[in-house]
Order: sequence, then structure tokens, then C-alpha cells
Amino acid sequence: MNRSSASWAARWRGRRRPRRNDQLRGLWAVPKHRPTSTLLCKKSIWTEVPGKVSDLQEEGKNAINLPMCPAPVEVHPEDSLLEENEERTVIDPTSRDDPRFKELVKALIDWINGVLVEERIIVKQLEEDLYDGQVLQKLLEKLADCKLNVAEVTQSEIGQKQKLQTVLEAVQELLRPHSRPLQWTVDSIHGKNLVAILHLLVALAMHFRAPIHLPEHVSVQVVVVRKREGLLHSSHVTEELTTTTEMMMGRFERDAFDTLFDHAPDKLSVVKKSLITFVNKHLNKLNLEVTELETQFADGVYLVLLMGLLEDYFVPLHNFYLTPDSFDQKVHNVSFAFELMLDGGLKKPKARPEDVVNLDLKSTLRVLYNLFTKYKHLE
Repeated sequence: MNRSSASWAARWRGRRRPRRNDQLRGLWAVPKHRPTSTLLCKKSIWTEVPGKVSDLQEEGKNAINLPMCPAPVEVHPEDSLLEENEERTVIDPTSRDDPRFKELVKALIDWINGVLVEERIIVKQLEEDLYDGQVLQKLLEKLADCKLNVAEVTQSEIGQKQKLQTVLEAVQELLRPHSRPLQWTVDSIHGKNLVAILHLLVALAMHFRAPIHLPEHVSVQVVVVRKREGLLHSSHVTEELTTTTEMMMGRFERDAFDTLFDHAPDKLSVVKKSLITFVNKHLNKLNLEVTELETQFADGVYLVLLMGLLEDYFVPLHNFYLTPDSFDQKVHNVSFAFELMLDGGLKKPKARPEDVVNLDLKSTLRVLYNLFTKYKHLE
């Protein structure tokens, strides 16, 4: 036996052949070097005899084709217990490891926990904590300041789905003016479909203008497993969870900064340098200096002081927090700076105060460029 076949045999030596019950209960773990399509085979690959030439040829072909194949996805045994024509989705592990996906999940969890802090509810895992409708009920009641006619505690599956139905109908009523297609159902939420749960939470966060920053352009690769004629068939699809903040908030008019970020990122440093020069020309009068636009304006203090300098008046210190130590205090400062801009004859900033506080660079640049346009010739 040559080295290749010896290593192949060593990997599988000692593995028992699956009993029929194992095959009926679920899918065995697929080795990482084999593509996901092996899940579709009616005849188990484990019945092959190690060492056959055909196996070695197949392994060699897989090694060549691997870079062009989707990453293998682990399908849990319970995911294969499907009824005929039923389907289940599994997020590709590489998508779960994406930093922006993790940021999105964390932002939503932190938001929910912040809203429900008085209820003493702590969410740790979205799919496990939201599927039965209990947390979603409390979240919607808090956000919409309403009371849903549902049982407080439901243990049975039927009761949980009835509660979910009531909650999702209330959500649909709230979102109806936006005419967005719903990307979740009672079955998908109760089935712990994380993609559907994320779609729902993003929609709620946008509708209620949650004071959080959601990362833009977050997409995940999803494996859809469907049972047909007793066999499991899979397909790969891309699910877009977030787009741009403007589109998610319903503001579709694009401006120069959209174009700058999308098509000319190389010119971004030039714009930032010009704005830094502009703000420092005035803040230096107070012995203050800016080097990072997105971070140093996030608490609103420099914005308030800058407006006082540009309009040539002293801003009373009791009107804002000079050393803000909470999110709400920072939002207050930025909102107050926006009021000073309106008093100075500027247009209402396109950005939200929450976006500036959440270090959204595009929002901060929009605010500062608005000032630059009016006061660029001021000495």
C-alpha cells in the first residue's frame, strides 16, 4: 500500500459502519475534504471498502476541485428529521465567523437587553431565547408601548406558535406602510432559523430607530436542506441581512458621500484631511486638536464647542455634558449640536445623532461637511 492509500486507511480505521437506524436518524459528519453534495447520496459512502482504487481517484478529484466547491457545512442530526418537502436552513460556518456578522448579532443582542433591562430579561443566544415568542412579545410591547392579548407563559408548541402568530401579526401591522416583503414566518422563527430571526430584528431596529449601529452590507451563505422523495437535497443561497443605513431607514436619496465610499475610497483620506484642517483651525483657539474624526466627535463635545466658535458665542456648560460617560449623554450632546446648527441657519443634518455616537464615519463626515460648506471662509 502506498503512502496515500495508507494515510487514507488510517483515517477511517476503527470507524464502525452505521446501522440502519443511524442512517434514518440523521446525517453522519462529512469529512472536511469531501464536498457537501455527498449528503445527497442515497447510498452511504461509508459502505465503501477502504483502499479501493476508485476511492483514491475520488479523493484526488476532490482535492483538485476543493477550492471551487462551497465549504462543507455541518448538518446536525435533528436537521435531517424533516417531513417530505420540508426544508431547513443552515448558516455556513465561514459566514458565522465573519466579523461583521458577529458585530450584527452582538449589536442586536445588546439592543434587546437594553430595551428589556427593566424586565430583567437577558438574551444570550438569539435562536434559543427568541423562538418561543416570549422575549419577542416583551420587546414589541416595550417598543410600541402596547399590550398584546397573549398568554404570559406557554409551554406547549401549539401555545408558543399561537403567541408567535399574534406577535408577528402585530409586527406586520407596524411595518405595512413600508411595503417590505416579510422574510420570516411563524414556523421559521419557532424552528430557530437564525436568518429569519435576524431579518425580523433588523426590521424592528430600523422601524423603531434603535440607537445602535448596524454594520452595513452583511450577507451570509446559507445551505438550504430540503427533503424530497425521502432524500435530503441541499442548495447554497446568499442572504442579505443589511444594506446601507440610508436604505434600511427608508432614505434612498444618495449623496456625494455614498459615491465616495462606494466608488472612490482612495479619495476618502483627502476629504478627511481637508475636514480635519478645517475643524482644527477653529478648535485650536481652545487648545483642542482633532486627529480622528469618527472617534473624537462621537461624544458630541467637540461638535458643541465648534458650533460656539463658528457662530461666535459661548455655550453655557449646563446645556451639555462636558464629560459624558453614557450613551444617552453622548446622544444628548450630538442632538444639542444639531439644534445649534439649525439655529445657525443650516439644514437639518442627514445623519442621526445615534449614528455619530456609534462611530459611523459616513454620518460624521456628512455633519462636518455641512459645517465646512457654510463656514470654510471663516477665519
